[in-house]
Amino acid sequence: METKEATAEEDSCDKDSTVRTNRGKRKNEETDEAAKQGNRKKHKKCGRQLRPGERYVPPPQKRNPGVSFSQEHFTETSYYFESGLRKVYPYYFAFTTYCKGRWIGKTLLEVFKSEFRAESLDYYKKAAKEGRIKLNETPVDDLNIILKNNDFMRNTVHRHEPPVSGKPLEVLVDDGEVVVVDKPASLPVHPCGRYRHNTVIFILGKEKGLSGLHTVHRLDRLTSGVLLFARTLEVSKKLDAMVRERQLEKEYVCRVEGEFPEGEVVCEEPILVVSFRVGFCRVDPKGRTHQIRVHLQFLGFPILNDPIYGSSAWGPNRAKGGLVGMSDEELLEALIKEHSSKESLHLLDLPDEEVSGKQGPKTDCSDGTQEHNDQINAPASSGVACDDSSCKLTEEEVKAEDSQELHKSTSAAETADKMNGAHKENDSVSDEASITAKSNAFARDHLCGECKIVRPDPAEKDLIMYLHALRYKGPDFEYTTQMPDWAKEDWLQD
Repeated sequence: METKEATAEEDSCDKDSTVRTNRGKRKNEETDEAAKQGNRKKHKKCGRQLRPGERYVPPPQKRNPGVSFSQEHFTETSYYFESGLRKVYPYYFAFTTYCKGRWIGKTLLEVFKSEFRAESLDYYKKAAKEGRIKLNETPVDDLNIILKNNDFMRNTVHRHEPPVSGKPLEVLVDDGEVVVVDKPASLPVHPCGRYRHNTVIFILGKEKGLSGLHTVHRLDRLTSGVLLFARTLEVSKKLDAMVRERQLEKEYVCRVEGEFPEGEVVCEEPILVVSFRVGFCRVDPKGRTHQIRVHLQFLGFPILNDPIYGSSAWGPNRAKGGLVGMSDEELLEALIKEHSSKESLHLLDLPDEEVSGKQGPKTDCSDGTQEHNDQINAPASSGVACDDSSCKLTEEEVKAEDSQELHKSTSAAETADKMNGAHKENDSVSDEASITAKSNAFARDHLCGECKIVRPDPAEKDLIMYLHALRYKGPDFEYTTQMPDWAKEDWLQD
């Protein structure tokens, strides 16, 4: 009986196969045929025939949100140290984006003119002639080409990064589950704004061989101290649960204006973000409860050298008690005006669209919308928006940030060879990345405006804020750093 059933099943399968064969192919043959058709489709530009003069646009490619920065990205350029500063040799970098809906029907020239004003139109015309601007990976020599939906744009630039403190990034703990570092002031945690290689993530990857880390919390660029990363997704979720259950304690030390009262002072005033791109907040009943810098200002003891919340732009009382007396727009304008007069706008890490119209033409490709993160002329800037006490990244957010940056970049080896062929050397060094780094170290780009500017090095006072993450403590761990010099009792202000 069992044999008959088995035979019946086999017969049934054969009949099914015969039916399929009459209609076309057996399943395994269909698979082979599908693969062949798939290969043929790669060479077929679209399902319908293009009209005369119509330009083909390939379908958008799927991004991989699960990747992180790798050796390919770490070898784009190299560091050098000078006058106590960590500096990055300029390097070639490609910003990419898909065509926005509002760009459809416009020419590339119109888009550069209206939204990407980091450079003059003359620069973009020259860059296009040299193959630095591509549409769907094809060099564009005529910027009058009309953009279509799903057009993929690539703009290769000669990228310069601001210097940061040359103090070493010390790894306090690396136990297979977490990596704990003592972050020097002036270092952003992850790529943002003009910073890429001069960030904690890249330094750990380039100098310590540590990659694929999960951000547990962040510190402002000018804040120093304990910074924690998870090695695995499981550890990241575990720490995230501790944060939600309020099992983690964070201790900061800061130097403030005035004499802070003895004893414990509790401040739970909610905070509202004034500008996400600037990282500019104020106390507001509709806001959330976080940010030690804003709360210190509310209490009347702003951090002594806080470029935002210690600014006189807030008025004579520095917004003590949440009393500002002006609109958010007026406040932001006053802050920019103050730092502009002091030539210290760099301390705000302001995206250029925030100062457009106040200091000349807009130098960023952003239009001031939330699409700011996807641009082809300058990377997104988180400014000083994210404080340890205000920002906990989920795994998905970390991956999304990484994938955005990866989507924007190309390897230095590939880009430098194409954009800077004059600097190729017949070097016997086998490592292509080393050749690229050596070439970039002394290369000047004839189209790069930044190469023609000699910028003074930042002063030490511009690289530090008197806020330090001293301790990070959980149920079964405690990570601590040394007190900074400015927190010692015998410290004297310059």
